[in-house]
Amino acid sequence: MKLEGKVAAITGGTAGLGRGIAEAFLAEGAKVALFARNPDKGAKVLEELAANGFGSDRAVFIAGDVMQQADVEGFIDGAIEAFGTLDILVNNAGGAGDLQPLVNLSDAAFDEAMKWNVYSTFWACRRALPVMLAKGDGRIINMSSMEGKHGKPVFTAYTAAKHAVNGLTKSLAREVGEAGVTVNTICPGLVVTDIIRNSGPATAKAMGMEFDEMIAMFASEAAIKRPNTVAEIAAMALLLASKEGAGITGANLSVDGGTAQF
Repeated sequence: MKLEGKVAAITGGTAGLGRGIAEAFLAEGAKVALFARNPDKGAKVLEELAANGFGSDRAVFIAGDVMQQADVEGFIDGAIEAFGTLDILVNNAGGAGDLQPLVNLSDAAFDEAMKWNVYSTFWACRRALPVMLAKGDGRIINMSSMEGKHGKPVFTAYTAAKHAVNGLTKSLAREVGEAGVTVNTICPGLVVTDIIRNSGPATAKAMGMEFDEMIAMFASEAAIKRPNTVAEIAAMALLLASKEGAGITGANLSVDGGTAQF
């Protein structure tokens, strides 16, 4: 029970990587607060967690939009109100948004990428840190991407945003390390979640290929020649959240099957 007695707040926590991380944390004894836009989906996830033995004393859901500052700050406040403290913050929510060549990219689309990925992380970290600093202990895990280490055509706004998340992580780790708070990013490779299955065809079209062709291309770029799994990303999050991860901070950690190579 590596996280027994710990409280975690996870944005984008009802599906994909966020759901996988939440379940891994719960299995190791944590209490979790989940944040996402869809209240019906949130209620369904809570029912499923309760059926697996994780009731309202272990898991809560708070609805909101990660691109709205008030909603993000309200989520952090709500997690603390529900469980009395906050030990772990996972800034998992984010996405690629409108994929266009830069010459066609609108200001609104670029702003969306920044709000979805960077501002949401900034707002959540700023709200959560006072609690962590006051008790001299905390873990912040920011979800980046292999695109935070290199780039691809039409992913310009997303790549810029994930590079910004990586840079924010490095500087913040320097600010709060002496106070006992670690700050890291996980940079996943391709993970074929429901979100990818739903949005992937449009992404593939923007890249000039079919969905299956895009998945095969991403897989071919990895040393392991396959997509990563949710469980592999959750395992890294669990390490960073646990006491065993206390010596890791300011790191942009690839779990991408050897795609980025640095």
